[in-house]
Amino acid sequence: MNETGSVRTHFADRASTYDRSSSWCTDDALGELMLSTAAPQPGDAVLDVACGTGLVSRLFAGRVRRLVGVDITPEMAEQARDMLDELVIAPAEELPFGDGTFDIVVCRQGIQFMTLPDAVREMVRVTRPGGRVVLAHLCAYGDDDRDEYFEILRLRNPARRNFFLPGDVEALLAGAGCDPVRSQRYVSVEDVDVWSDNGAIGEDAREAIRDRYGRASPAFRARHSVAEADGRITDHMLFVVASGTRV
Repeated sequence: MNETGSVRTHFADRASTYDRSSSWCTDDALGELMLSTAAPQPGDAVLDVACGTGLVSRLFAGRVRRLVGVDITPEMAEQARDMLDELVIAPAEELPFGDGTFDIVVCRQGIQFMTLPDAVREMVRVTRPGGRVVLAHLCAYGDDDRDEYFEILRLRNPARRNFFLPGDVEALLAGAGCDPVRSQRYVSVEDVDVWSDNGAIGEDAREAIRDRYGRASPAFRARHSVAEADGRITDHMLFVVASGTRV
């Protein structure tokens, strides 16, 4: 199976439970941060890349002139159809839209599964000059937690291709032709047992995640404010919400 097929299979397995698989999925504060960063106007056309079940699309529904979602996994994307003006099944690396079609392009937690920088270049290409591209993604805090965190993320999402530090997401936008590029940070508090129960991995992988937290270094524990109580593990996970203006 190729990489695209692996991603599609992973999310087909997660489709029925995705919306409750992480606290951040339906976190109103994170959603408001994305919405305020995108700053949509009533006349805007918006593209939600890797729209999934429509958790980001719903933030823009009823606020803009046109709302389009694109994803490669029909089992996920069909759940978003009712809130979209158009749903397209296509890879982010080959967006089937003309140059400058959209005023705003958004993508949350999608670029980890994409070919980079190709996908981000495509997002910028289909954004009009002066329009905005907003990327929101989990990142390690720094060099002192990256290896342990990336191992945990790999266990949870075996289809994941890309891992990020703060600065990496901004660099993708700048390299694709955005200026200026700005970013904000947001911390999501996640129950690891809930977060690992994503429907696409087995109990062996979930146990390996618990074990990795149990063996975590003091630096990792400090960075993530790891807490353990009554057999539950809590992690404070870092999001970077980066926006760039297409030149």
